[in-house]
Amino acid sequence: MLDGSPLARWLAAAFGLTLLLAALRPSAAYFGLTGSEPLTVLPLTLEPEAAAQAHYKACDRLKLERKQRRMCRRDPGVAETLVEAVSMSALECQFQFRFERWNCTLEGRYRASLLKRGFKETAFLYAISSAGLTHALAKACSAGRMERCTCDEAPDLENREAWQWGGCGDNLKYSSKFVKEFLGRRSSKDLRARVDFHNNLVGVKVIKAGVETTCKCHGVSGSCTVRTCWRQLAPFHEVGKHLKHKYETALKVGSTTNEAAGEAGAISPPRGRASGVGGSDPLPRTPELVHLDDSPSFCLAGRFSPGTAGRRCHREKNCESICCGRGHNTQSRVVTRPCQCQVRWCCYVECRQCTQREEVYTCKG
Repeated sequence: MLDGSPLARWLAAAFGLTLLLAALRPSAAYFGLTGSEPLTVLPLTLEPEAAAQAHYKACDRLKLERKQRRMCRRDPGVAETLVEAVSMSALECQFQFRFERWNCTLEGRYRASLLKRGFKETAFLYAISSAGLTHALAKACSAGRMERCTCDEAPDLENREAWQWGGCGDNLKYSSKFVKEFLGRRSSKDLRARVDFHNNLVGVKVIKAGVETTCKCHGVSGSCTVRTCWRQLAPFHEVGKHLKHKYETALKVGSTTNEAAGEAGAISPPRGRASGVGGSDPLPRTPELVHLDDSPSFCLAGRFSPGTAGRRCHREKNCESICCGRGHNTQSRVVTRPCQCQVRWCCYVECRQCTQREEVYTCKG
């Protein structure tokens, strides 16, 4: 059951932030989740003596379980980082699926219905959200925005004797530990809860796999007799690309009654994959996304998406797929865009305005 996951209720409300976050200036307001509204804007112009109280209120307004709220309240940087992670994850999800039938539609009723089911899309949402939280926390530590963590200290760098530790590495050790505790442990009885937890861990593992060591030379005349090195996470866009690939190769480990397809099936391990101890665990040992139910087509409006009628498509790239064989309409329009831009001394860019005619393709209903 979805309610068995500590992340589920927060995730259900959290992904409603994207459009509003994109429309508001982050520097002008602090964003917080509430139970009754998808987004509440709290002004940052607070009196110093009210700062601690504002931090507690921000955590209380987030849609968190009791343990998660306690973890949030013990560090003033957590609430802001949680909301940053949600925004980053949702925007990356929409970017990765911008050419797909399901384009990461996150409006309330579609989101809630989707999170109740074990689709591939649900698996991606769990993985991208845990990855976003891990990434945002590690960066917040190295940026000095957290009280309980700071820069990473890596004792296992190669050629330690030739390198002088320096810079400020992203603290993946702290963030991954925090996220695993924040998202809860898997239940040994509830398969859906275990699947969600597995997909959460996939997101964390993709972050870990992208860690790179960055070095800067300090020797005479640019030689590298002494180097300052630190660890950095891969850009989150790269994480999104890896998780999108895992979505495309996700494994079906079992099936509940599939309302989307009108079918039912029994739990079974993924074909050709090793199962757990004694062969009784249907979850793979490798970090791959797993799902329980077959996804709907997302072609027509329903519980899980608004369908693809009216969706813009690219004629040579995805109109046939997105429009589900219904065909597309073509509309010609005139657009004006900056062109022939040049950098002028000293500090500005000068562009001409060019007008051109373009064709827009949208799916028929």
